[in-house]
Amino acid sequence: MRKTNLDKTIKDSVQGGWVERMPEGLRPYLRLSRYDRPIGFWLLALPGWIGLAFAALSEGFARADIKWAVLIGIGAVAMRGAGCTYNDIVDRDLDSRVERTALRPLAAGTIGLKSAWIWLVLQCMVGLVVLAFFPRLSQIIAVSSVVLVAAYPFMKRITYWPQAWLGLTFNWAVLVAYTAKTGAVDLPLFLLYAGLVFWTIGYDTIYACQDVEDDALIGVKSTARLFGDKTKFWTATTYGVSLLFISISFFKASNLLYAILFVLPFAAHIIWQIWRFDPAKGVLCLNIFKSNRMAALLLILGLSLPSLATML
Repeated sequence: MRKTNLDKTIKDSVQGGWVERMPEGLRPYLRLSRYDRPIGFWLLALPGWIGLAFAALSEGFARADIKWAVLIGIGAVAMRGAGCTYNDIVDRDLDSRVERTALRPLAAGTIGLKSAWIWLVLQCMVGLVVLAFFPRLSQIIAVSSVVLVAAYPFMKRITYWPQAWLGLTFNWAVLVAYTAKTGAVDLPLFLLYAGLVFWTIGYDTIYACQDVEDDALIGVKSTARLFGDKTKFWTATTYGVSLLFISISFFKASNLLYAILFVLPFAAHIIWQIWRFDPAKGVLCLNIFKSNRMAALLLILGLSLPSLATML
C-alpha cells in the first residue's frame, strides 16, 4: 500500500517512537509540537534547572526546588510545543521547500491552519497555569519573553544571526528559575545568561549545518551560512566565549577554585563536540547537537556538588 504524508516519519524525528504509535488523528498535533523530537524540551528546560543549581551556590538546596524543577519541566514541554507550533505556522511555506522540514504537518497539509492556531492557544494556556505558581518577579520576567518568542521565526529572514535570537529566547528560563529561588537578579546571573546564550549559538550553528544548501536556495539565513568554510573555527570561538562568561559568573558567585571545578565537565564536553564536529556531515551534526543535553547535565552536576556535599 502507498504511504501518505501522515504515515511518513519526519526526517530528524525519533524513528519508531511513541508518537508514531498514537492514534492517527492525534499524530499531526504531536508532531507539530515536536514530541517526536524531545531534545528541544530538554534544551528549554535545562537552563531553568541550571538557574536553580546556580542559585543553590548561595542559597543551598531547599524542598521548594523540587517544585520549581517540576514546574519548569512542565512549562518547557508546554511552551516548547507552543513555540514550535507558532514557528511552523509562520514558516509553513518555507518548510515545504526544505527536504528536512517538508513533512512537518502544516507544510505537508496533514493539519489545517485553524486547527494549528487552536492547538497553539491550548498549549499557551497550560503554560499560563504553570506560571501562576511562580512568584511575581518570575512571572514578569517570563511574560516579557513573549516578544522574543514572537519575533524568532522572522529572524532567519532578516539576519544571519537567528541563532543569537534563539539563544536569548531558549535560555530565558535561567532568569525565571533563579528569581523564583532568590527573589532577585544580580550580575552573576546575567553573566551566566550571556554564557548560555553563546552556548546556544554554538550548538544551533552545528544544527543549522544540516540545512545550509536548502537555506541558500530559498534565502534563509543562519550563522552556518555566514561562517561558511570557517564554521568550525567560529563555532569553537562561540563555545570559548560561552565558557568565559560562565566561568566568570561562577567566580563571582563563589571562588576561583570552585569556578574551575564547576565548569570543567561542561568544558570537556564542548571541546569533545568541536573535536568531532564536521559541518559537511549532517547526521553527525544532528548527533552532536543532541549531545548538548549531556553537556548541560554535566554543568548542573558540577554546580550541585558543593550543595550536595553539605547535605551529606
